[in-house]
Amino acid sequence: MGIFDIPTGAALAMLGAGLAVCLAGAGSARGTGLAGEAGTGLLCEDPSKFGKVMILQVVPGTQGLYGLVVGFMCLLRMGMLDGSYVDLTIIQGLRYLAACLPIAIGGGISAVAQGRVAAGSINVLAKRPDDWAKGMALCITVEFYAILSLLASILMLLNI
Repeated sequence: MGIFDIPTGAALAMLGAGLAVCLAGAGSARGTGLAGEAGTGLLCEDPSKFGKVMILQVVPGTQGLYGLVVGFMCLLRMGMLDGSYVDLTIIQGLRYLAACLPIAIGGGISAVAQGRVAAGSINVLAKRPDDWAKGMALCITVEFYAILSLLASILMLLNI
């Protein structure tokens, strides 16, 4: 079966899986980049804070992992990974696409927002090292919405 022989329903479902992986991953790349930029400035002044800076930089990367999980889960539910694939109708394909959108959109947006919060938290770490945990708490608040997006996608995928 060539790429142009894939039924439309399957193409829509694969589009959903691809969007979950790519948009959440792109958001995480942007978010970790923002935090990393702030971190390098601090590490030039105080290399001893590397561990805390690294934790703050990694936090916005979770959304990319969530998108990857949803993408694989979508392909697995379609039977693309275990050889049990059957043709999907357009409606079934749209269901998979819709199920992938929460983490694609919510994950992508929250990763960038979390990167900004992490960058601000690195600035707090630079001036008030004892308040590092407060910056982490602010990052976790944004993470909550990424987890809600992940949960929504998983629940929808499980009910297709």
